[in-house]
Amino acid sequence: MGFFKEDIAKIKAFVFDVDGVLSAGEILLNEQGELLRTTNTKDGFALQFAIRQGFPVGIITGGNSEGVATRYRNLGVEHIYLRSKDKKADLADFIEKTGVSRDEILYMGDDLPDYEVMQAVGMPTCPKDAVHQIKAVASYISDLKGGQGCVRDVIEQTLRAQKKWKFQDMKNLANS
Repeated sequence: MGFFKEDIAKIKAFVFDVDGVLSAGEILLNEQGELLRTTNTKDGFALQFAIRQGFPVGIITGGNSEGVATRYRNLGVEHIYLRSKDKKADLADFIEKTGVSRDEILYMGDDLPDYEVMQAVGMPTCPKDAVHQIKAVASYISDLKGGQGCVRDVIEQTLRAQKKWKFQDMKNLANS
């Protein structure tokens, strides 16, 4: 593997885990026992923007929440794998459907179920609070925790490196 900034210039697709990446590593239960998660709106904006720039985006999760699927479908994510028992097999399906190669995929995971799929992509990444085994195989560890903007971090850096982040030249927006 090369340097992070060089490697992200080759990225053509993004794939993310949900719990601990797109949401914090905590799940709330309501009175009916339904699982509740929080998501980061800045992550959502970056996902939408990447999709508008032509990047295929996938989500692979062991969870089974239609709420998760609905949230990301509404953002434009077409490739959503719920109840994943074999993340590598789901990654292979994503590759087949999108036509990107493994080397062109940035994957972000945070825990042991992500280990094998992280070894199978060109750019394995993780949030700051990932388990140490995942950090050991990551080419990049975000300064941000899962559910707190780590997805925005890797998408923005990738698009900046490829000169596709149209906000690069904006000055101080607070004064506008």
